[in-house]
Amino acid sequence: MASIATPATLTPDTVPLGEGPPTREEMLVYYPAKFTWKQLKTFVNSGDLGLLKRDRKLQKRYDTWAQGIKAKYGSMANYLLNYRLQWGQHDSISILRSSLDEAPARAANGSATPVVTAAPDEPLDPKAAKKLPPLPPDAPPYFKADMSPELLSITMNDWPYSVPPEVEHSLIWSRVPILPPDLPPPSESRISARLHQDGLWGFTGNESPPPSPSTLPESLGALSEWGITMDKLVRSPRGTDEEEREVRKYGEEIEKFVKRRWDPREWETAWFVNPPRLQSVPELTHIHVFARRKTPEEIARAEINAQI
Repeated sequence: MASIATPATLTPDTVPLGEGPPTREEMLVYYPAKFTWKQLKTFVNSGDLGLLKRDRKLQKRYDTWAQGIKAKYGSMANYLLNYRLQWGQHDSISILRSSLDEAPARAANGSATPVVTAAPDEPLDPKAAKKLPPLPPDAPPYFKADMSPELLSITMNDWPYSVPPEVEHSLIWSRVPILPPDLPPPSESRISARLHQDGLWGFTGNESPPPSPSTLPESLGALSEWGITMDKLVRSPRGTDEEEREVRKYGEEIEKFVKRRWDPREWETAWFVNPPRLQSVPELTHIHVFARRKTPEEIARAEINAQI
């Protein structure tokens, strides 16, 4: 993430506790990470994305903030459409900055320089119902890696999950569906049923395969304060090799996009799309990305291995 004050200077005496979206300093002082990077990857690959949690104290702060937002805007979706999302533009609102902001600017699709704008003014009527902007004629029917930046709004998660300080939590908001609209209903397709219950996930830039779901019991202790046990997991049993390949196909365009924005030579990511049962704003489709910038040693090691 973007550079901050030295950890030694960050204490409750030097970092005031606010009420709205937290600063990075507040995250470090009041909501330290509950999970390691390996544990996060284990949870993503476990088959139950519901294992990914926000700090419980931060969740309470979010719930209080969300009540105020809904009172002002009418709904969370209305807040996002009326104010928070800036289609095709650089995220100028988030107080949690990405280290990508310190590099040359990128467009929403990671390929061109975006229009950088100041934070928008508050709408005159915050509760005015607003819909997604009309789609251009050449818009794809569902998410594609090379679609126009104007169809996307990439933001930092203002209320990140409990991730380590070196991991950034970004959101890719899309004006088109993530999955093909002609996907059969879950009652008629085992693949659809899996996507509906489990969601989608994947990994990029990793030197070794992600942790196997069989290793989940080793990390479950980190979830003890949420009362998570193996018998409470909601996930589909592993299917045939053909079925697993078919499920992964639905994430291919997302993976291409993630690799384009977070160069695998420099970044390791775990991305996921929550299933409907876990979506906090089901009206607006979005992809979560946990991104960790690699150390110079990792990059050098990968370059050496590539030459062998």
